[in-house]
Amino acid sequence: MAYCDRCDRGFVHGPALRQHEENSPYHHICYHCDRDFTSAHGLTEHFVQSPVHHYCQRCSEHFSNASALLAHLENTHHYCSPCGRTFQNDVGLHEHYRQSAAHHYCGPCRRLFQSASNLNSHLNSSTHRPKDVPCPSRGCGEFFISRSAMILHLEAGRCPSGATRSAIDTYVRQYDRNNIITDPARLLTSGTDSNSNTTTWTATHATWNGSEYECYLCHAGFRTLAALNQHLASPRHQEKIYVCPLNTCRAPFSTLSGLCQHIESERCGVSKFRVVQNAMDDLMGNMRRLTF
Repeated sequence: MAYCDRCDRGFVHGPALRQHEENSPYHHICYHCDRDFTSAHGLTEHFVQSPVHHYCQRCSEHFSNASALLAHLENTHHYCSPCGRTFQNDVGLHEHYRQSAAHHYCGPCRRLFQSASNLNSHLNSSTHRPKDVPCPSRGCGEFFISRSAMILHLEAGRCPSGATRSAIDTYVRQYDRNNIITDPARLLTSGTDSNSNTTTWTATHATWNGSEYECYLCHAGFRTLAALNQHLASPRHQEKIYVCPLNTCRAPFSTLSGLCQHIESERCGVSKFRVVQNAMDDLMGNMRRLTF
C-alpha cells in the first residue's frame, strides 16, 4: 500500500499515489530534481533560483541551456544581462542604458559597447564627427575626421602628393628641434641619412621555415612572402622616435599618427597643455611643405 504523508491518505499502489500527487493542489513536483513543494509559488522559486533550471518566469517556459534563456530574455523581455533587470519595453531599456554609468552606450545610435575605449572609438568615428580636416596637398582634396587620420593617410603613401612615412619622420626630426614630441636618444641612433630615419627590412624565400614565412624579428608567421614583406614595411618594427610630451606619461610611438591618436584620445591629459597645442598646430600648419 502506498501512503501520502502530507495528505495522510493511503493508496492501493504506487501509480495511484503518483496520480494523486499530480492532481492534488497540495503537491507541486519538480520531476527533474525529485522535489515536492507545497505551493506553486515554491516550485516557481525553485525553477528561478536553481542553477540546473533555465526558466523564464514571465512565460513559464523552460529552456535547454543558459544561452538559450538569455537570448529569449534579451529578444522578448528587454533584458539587461549585466544588471539582471527586465524592462517593460524598449524605451525603458534604452533609458536604463543611457542613464547608467555602468554601461558604455551610444544613445543616438542605440548601441551598447563592451568597453569605454570601444565607445570612444565609435564616438570619434565618422558616424559622429564631421570630416573637416583637409589633406594639405593641393592635388588631393580629401577630408578626414581628425589630424591623426589625415597623417595616417600621408604615412600610408595614399596621397597623390607622394608623401610617405619616411618623409614625415624626416620632416618632424628637422622641425622639432626642442624635442617636444620626439625622443632625441632614438633619433641619434636612427642613422645618418638626412632623408630618412627609418630602417627597412626585406625578407626572401630563405625565411620559409617549412610551414610558413617567419619574421626574423618577432617570429610571427605569414602564408606568403608578400604578406611578410608588408609586415616588415609596416611601423611594427620601426624605432619609436615619437614620445608623449607629458613627463608623467612619456609613452613612445613609432609613427606621428600614433602619437596624434594618443593626444586626441586625452588618455593622459597632455592635450590641455598650451605648449603641446602650439607645437602640433605649427607642425600641422607647415605640413603642406611635404606635399608640394
